[in-house]
Amino acid sequence: MIKSHVLAGAALALVLAQGCNNPGKDKPKAEVADAVQAPVAAPAAQTGAVAYKFGPPDSKVEYVGAKVTKKHEGSFGNFSGTIQVPEGNAEKGSVTAEIDVATITSDDAKLTNHLKSPDFFDVQKFPKARFTSTSIKAGGEGGKSHTITGNLELKNVTKSITFPANVRVEGDTVHVDAEFSIDRKDFGIVYPGMPDDLIRDEVLLKLKIQAKKA
Repeated sequence: MIKSHVLAGAALALVLAQGCNNPGKDKPKAEVADAVQAPVAAPAAQTGAVAYKFGPPDSKVEYVGAKVTKKHEGSFGNFSGTIQVPEGNAEKGSVTAEIDVATITSDDAKLTNHLKSPDFFDVQKFPKARFTSTSIKAGGEGGKSHTITGNLELKNVTKSITFPANVRVEGDTVHVDAEFSIDRKDFGIVYPGMPDDLIRDEVLLKLKIQAKKA
């Protein structure tokens, strides 16, 4: 009887730990589907589009991941992108971005090195991640201003993801703020062996973009 109570208590503690360390809890989860063909964009000069460029330090691409017992926060140190806005209308616009995956950092130096290894991102073999939007629509989950859909290429896997974001054009700056989770396994990020069961599938992405008129 004592043994059964101990096992039950351990199981309850595990469940509670999983709940407390779920970075995607209460956050939108990106819809994931097969990659779609991106529309062919007309030259900016033809559409009257204004190009806005972004990258660090004004912009941030951050993440929160977790295992059963603890969560970890981190970011990517080097990335660049362009937002095209025709006629000041974000819904007619597009976004492209490229991330240098080797610049990933976390709140633990040992974990940072492990994330760069073949067990996770394998940055030597897959040094870049890319995003190309395919649509930007008005309105979004949780009262967000827009819903963005685009192809995300990560570790040689390309999927279409859809997520809510706040997008606003103010003078010479376009602001994009979003927090949403993705399932790492959708992109082949799977730690080999049983320890993978202790790592949460959901990874929270936090985008804070300030794109400046080029």
